[in-house]
Amino acid sequence: MSAPAVQDLSRAAIESVDRSGQLLDVLDMPSHLRDALWRVESAGIPPFDAPGGLIVAGMGGSAVGGALARAALGDRASRPILGVRGYELPPWTTPDTAVLCSSYSGNTEETLACYEAAGALGAPRAVATTGGRLAELARGDGVPVIPLPGGFQPRASVGYTTVAALEMAAVCGAGPSLHSEIDVAAAHAEQLAAEWGPDAGDDSLAKSLARGLHGTVPQVSGAGPTSAVAYRWKTQINENAKMPAFAHELPELDHNEVVGWSAASELGRFSAVFLDDCDLHPRTRRRIELTRNLVEPAAAVTFLVATRGITRTERVLSLVLLGDLVSIYLAVLRGVDPAPVEVIDRLTAQLADGP
Repeated sequence: MSAPAVQDLSRAAIESVDRSGQLLDVLDMPSHLRDALWRVESAGIPPFDAPGGLIVAGMGGSAVGGALARAALGDRASRPILGVRGYELPPWTTPDTAVLCSSYSGNTEETLACYEAAGALGAPRAVATTGGRLAELARGDGVPVIPLPGGFQPRASVGYTTVAALEMAAVCGAGPSLHSEIDVAAAHAEQLAAEWGPDAGDDSLAKSLARGLHGTVPQVSGAGPTSAVAYRWKTQINENAKMPAFAHELPELDHNEVVGWSAASELGRFSAVFLDDCDLHPRTRRRIELTRNLVEPAAAVTFLVATRGITRTERVLSLVLLGDLVSIYLAVLRGVDPAPVEVIDRLTAQLADGP
């Protein structure tokens, strides 16, 4: 049984529901970004050339850093950067392809399989983890280990996994170093955390979004650099608020999903969130406007939310922070502790019992 729903979003109300302090981990994103730079440096990964690009292998909260890194780099990426969420590397992977295996626990079976596959190919590897089997194998193989700090839910390590992927891209020649851009983004995130955090007024953007989305099934849409962020919003709402939520990207959703909205009001209370960015193609921005107008009659509520900041890294991380806060506030409004993910734990235990 979940706790009775809490209607206010004061710091005291949040703490009464968020018993393990997930909000504090979200607000600490700026320090995570800075600490991550030091941790990657401490791994001592020598620069090398990977003409085949970079693969980031991981699952769940450990995988999202690769997608966000690719979004932050944008057209500055000089080689392919691909996320793999599964047991197998792409069939075109060669010894010229760098592979970053990211697993917070170090025991994610899919990521361990990718680590072994990369080794069999002779591809250069690095791992980002707190320990577990992955760290044990990597140290035995002489593979660099980026040490992640313990004590988080894996999804709360997003700052660390994003920086790890960005720095790995620079090390292997898949993109330029964004070290200084990450520093600036951390300072910017500190300002936004104060603006959107628990001590902000009830009319703050994060709290207003949470109140608007409460009691609905959110459909989060992104485009370009915000596509990966839209997926992050969806997964954070799933895990923290224990709610169904879905993500898609423009312009693709205008060729399928937009039609489904015609039945939305008959089936339940659906909401739509569109994540905008100043660098989107003008036609895509026009699509956001038109699509919002089309779905609005069937939606419980719609929102248009823009990135904040100057650099691409600042802007991507601004909406990551906002979505994480919204997901925590939604959990509080529902009266559910955001930390436990009992269904995932149960599934993992059942898989461990055998095929």
